[in-house]
Amino acid sequence: MAAVLRGSRYLGGKCCKHVDFAFVSTRYMASKTSVGFVGLGNMGNPMAKNLLKHGYPVIATDVFPESCKEVQELGAQIVDTPAEVADKVDRIITMLPSSPNVIDVYTGPNGILKKVKKGSLLIDSSTIDPAVSKEMAAAAEKMGAVFMDAPVSGGVGAASSGKLTFMVGGAEEEFTAAKELLTCMGANVVYCGQVGTGQAAKICNNMLLAIGMIGTSETMNLGVRLGLDPKLLAKILNMSSGRCWSSDTYNPVPGVMEGVPSGNNYQGGFGTQLMAKDLGLAQNTATNTKTPVPLGSLAHQIYRMMCARGYANKDFSSVFQFLREEEGQ
Repeated sequence: MAAVLRGSRYLGGKCCKHVDFAFVSTRYMASKTSVGFVGLGNMGNPMAKNLLKHGYPVIATDVFPESCKEVQELGAQIVDTPAEVADKVDRIITMLPSSPNVIDVYTGPNGILKKVKKGSLLIDSSTIDPAVSKEMAAAAEKMGAVFMDAPVSGGVGAASSGKLTFMVGGAEEEFTAAKELLTCMGANVVYCGQVGTGQAAKICNNMLLAIGMIGTSETMNLGVRLGLDPKLLAKILNMSSGRCWSSDTYNPVPGVMEGVPSGNNYQGGFGTQLMAKDLGLAQNTATNTKTPVPLGSLAHQIYRMMCARGYANKDFSSVFQFLREEEGQ
């Protein structure tokens, strides 16, 4: 069931074959019919909970059954495979760790596209290579479905509070239908353009985020070594031109802020391994587009080193602790 779509779709800037969909427009601003959700990890779990809170029945699955318990207790129906999810709904959201996971969930032997209904809306909120998003969109189109990339910014805290920012790429005529669901989980839903542009925006954001976090950590560490109280230094930075999200909202120094990973031994939040992955995506796209990103390259090296030194599962703000240990403190 899709909004009425006529004419050519554009994927990756290339005109694909003419598609003439003429389905009943029940998905457009639909009533609270069931929504599928695949991937109930640190981000997917609170996102699915917010759909439930807004009255949407959720049919979900995850490769780790224990990840399904919380949403099941809140009323979600749990099935074994993505294909089973696709067989029961015509709107699906996926939140997965990497490009290979997305490819498997959509096109694998038990993937969504094995059972997808014509006219289904498939929204992928994973952070992956834009080229993979375009491949999935083309595969979905062959099955008569619509794929949109909609990666997020804001981390676990924003996922829990329903204040994520979604960066959406895909057919513009489908944006309203996607936004209906995404506003249940986010405060900002931004249309970026054709399929893959949502991923492009997310990759750029996370490269800047990593650079900013490293810069904040270096600055805070230097100030501490010069005898400044870290809370005082953070206060000064946050009323001065050096202010940034990493200093005023997600400070990496233990004891400066409450409710952030640095105050909990860097547990929770956005993992160093995931940041390294996203920086790798940025490097690949920079190479493909011949774009110089010297600071992005250095940030990628630092986060890869952190993964090799035991920081992979700690929040990415643990780069402050990593720098302190590097200097022998």
